[in-house]
Amino acid sequence: MKQEIPEDGTLLPLMEEFYTIQGEGFNTGKAAYFIRLGGCDVGCHWCDVKESWDANLHPLTPSDVIVDHADQYPGKAVVITGGEPLIYNLDYLTNKLKERGILTFIETSGAYPLSGNWDWICLSPKKFKAPRPDITPFAHELKVIVFNKSDFKWAEEYAAMVSPTCKLYLQPEWSKSKEITPLIIDYVMANPKWEISLQTHKFLNIP
Repeated sequence: MKQEIPEDGTLLPLMEEFYTIQGEGFNTGKAAYFIRLGGCDVGCHWCDVKESWDANLHPLTPSDVIVDHADQYPGKAVVITGGEPLIYNLDYLTNKLKERGILTFIETSGAYPLSGNWDWICLSPKKFKAPRPDITPFAHELKVIVFNKSDFKWAEEYAAMVSPTCKLYLQPEWSKSKEITPLIIDYVMANPKWEISLQTHKFLNIP
C-alpha cells in the first residue's frame, strides 16, 4: 500500500538516522547526525543503499521527532541524504533544525526541485537522471562518483555549470576503487581545480 506523504514535509519516510563522522567530501572528519530518507528513482546500479529506493518500506515519521532526535547529540550538524531527499519538501524539517541551532547539509543528485534551508549543498550528479539546471548554481560542493574513464569528461560538464566558488571532488566508486583511484590521482594532479574525496567512513568501519 502506497503511503500518502504530506506535501508540507511534516511527515517523511525515515529509513535510518545515526550519529557518526562525515566520511566524504568537503566536510570529511566532522561529527554529524545523518538522516536517510527512503525513496529514489535515480536508479544507480552501483548504489550501496538500494533498500532506500522504495519509500513505502520506511515508516512515515514526524519531522518534529527527527529534529528532537538530532538535537540530542553534541555535533550540531545534520546531513540529509537518501535515497533522493529532494523528492520531498524539506522546508519544514530544515527550518526546525535551524531553530535549534543545527547546521543543515544535504547530499542530492539534484534531480528534483530544491527545497529546504541549507548551510551546505553537496550535488552529486548521476548519469541515470541528470540534475536540474536550476540547482547547479546553488551547489557548494560538486562530488562526482567515478565509475569508469568516461566519467571524467562528464564531471567537467558539471564543473562548468556550478558557481566559481563550488568545491570540486572526484570520488572513486567503492567497488572499483583499486582500478579507478590511480586514474583519479593522475587526473587531479593534471587538473588541480579538482580534489579527491574518499569514503573514509568505510576505512574507519563506521556508518
